[in-house]
Amino acid sequence: MSRIFITGSSDGLGLLTAKKLISQGHQVVLHARNNERAKDAMQQAPGAEAVVVGDLSVISEIKQLAIQVNMLGKFNAIIHNAGILHVPEKAQSKDGLPLLFAVNTLAPYMLTALIDRPERLIYLSSSMHRQGDAGEFMLESIAQGKAFPSYSDTKLYDLILALAFSRKWPDIVVNAVDPGWVPTKMGGAGARDNLDKGYETQAWLAVSVEAKALHSSRLLFHKQEVDSKQQAAQVEIQDKLLKVCEEISHVSL
Repeated sequence: MSRIFITGSSDGLGLLTAKKLISQGHQVVLHARNNERAKDAMQQAPGAEAVVVGDLSVISEIKQLAIQVNMLGKFNAIIHNAGILHVPEKAQSKDGLPLLFAVNTLAPYMLTALIDRPERLIYLSSSMHRQGDAGEFMLESIAQGKAFPSYSDTKLYDLILALAFSRKWPDIVVNAVDPGWVPTKMGGAGARDNLDKGYETQAWLAVSVEAKALHSSRLLFHKQEVDSKQQAAQVEIQDKLLKVCEEISHVSL
C-alpha cells in the first residue's frame, strides 16, 4: 500500500485519480482550493485519508499548504495535478503574478521545494506543451513581470520541471503525463480522448511496481513514452526556469 498526495483533487482528473487509487487500497490525501470544495471532495472520495486546503494562486497559501502536508508525514508519491485553463486575458493573482503561471507552474515548483521529498513525483503536462515557449527572452520577461504565459507555455514549464527535478534527484522517479483532451470541466464536453485513460497513467506511475513505471525523465501518454518539445530537455532552460521560480517565490530547492 502506498500513500499519495494529489493537488487539485476536488474534481476532474485529480478526483478521478484519487478515487482510482483509493479503490486499490492506497492512502490518498486530497487537496482543495477552499473549505467548501474540501468538504465536497471528501464526500466525493469516501475513504480518502484527509484533505488539505490552500489556494495555489497565492504564494503565502502555497507555503501554508506545504506545512499542512509535511505535518501529515511521509508520502510515497505526489501528483501535481492542479491546473487552470480558462482565465481572462492577462489575469493576475493576488500577488500580481500571471495567474496561469502562478497556479500551473510556480505552485508545483514551490510545493516540490517545500514538501518532504517522496519516492515518486508526477507532473501534469499536456500535448499543448509543444506550442509553448521557454526561450530565454520569455523566461526573463516572466521574471520581470512583462509577460503573461499561455496555457501551452505553462504546460511546457511543467514538463521542464519534471525533467529538471529528475536530473537533480536521480534517486527518485520523476515523470510528466499528458492526460489527453478529456471531457472534464476543464476539457469541455467536446473533448475526444478517453476519460478513463486520462487518469490511469498518473495513478499507475504513483504506485506500480512494474519496471516500465519506474523509469524517470519521461513524458507519458496512456502509459507510453511520447516525444516532447526539445526545449524541455535543454539543461540551460531547465536551470533558467528554476531560477525564475526561485526569484519570484523566494523559495529555493
